[in-house]
Amino acid sequence: MIEAIKAWAARYAADGRYSPVGQIFHWTMAALILFQLGWGWRMSRIDAGGDKLEAFRVHAELGLLMLVLAALRAIWRMIVPGPVNDADRLGWQTVAAYVTHILFYVCFFGLPLSGWAMWSVVGGEPLEVAGILPWPHMPFDSLDKGFQWWILDWAEGIHALLIILLVAMIPLHVGAALKHHFWDRHDVLRGMLPELPEDGAETTPHDGTPPPARRARAGG
Repeated sequence: MIEAIKAWAARYAADGRYSPVGQIFHWTMAALILFQLGWGWRMSRIDAGGDKLEAFRVHAELGLLMLVLAALRAIWRMIVPGPVNDADRLGWQTVAAYVTHILFYVCFFGLPLSGWAMWSVVGGEPLEVAGILPWPHMPFDSLDKGFQWWILDWAEGIHALLIILLVAMIPLHVGAALKHHFWDRHDVLRGMLPELPEDGAETTPHDGTPPPARRARAGG
């Protein structure tokens, strides 16, 4: 089955594109992150009470969804690597892109894990992933109270630091993608967008002739 998945994804990689699964992961995560950042800012402006606690619960459960999606996305990338495109050339920009992706994954995992730790320490109600899948607390109940508060302090600090890192990287990531597309005329942004018919291209939906084969460069 894995070989069949790789063969399916290779058809998109041969054209320098990420597979539809890879694109869905990317844009779903992007939308979720932007929502979480906005929701987190909104939480800070709510007075203490039931509404604030409910806002924290929603934020935590969406964070767990981000954790699950990040894990699935990482597994997908290990099975189906991204395509080779014009930006994959030796140089500082390629190194910077790889470092940025690693830091994004640090945020994808670190933010929900630290949030989960904070919720577990304060003893909130059991969480559910996206309000559907039950999710247990971290096993902190048997720990000394002083150690629990130490965990809470560290989790809060890590969470805040990763938020700053994420907010700093988003404009860099978007700016780099736009630079590659409009300035360098590379195909990076195109590879992460759904495939659309080119202007003037004729479509033959009922023509049984398969398209010409392209040379596969990597999985996608």
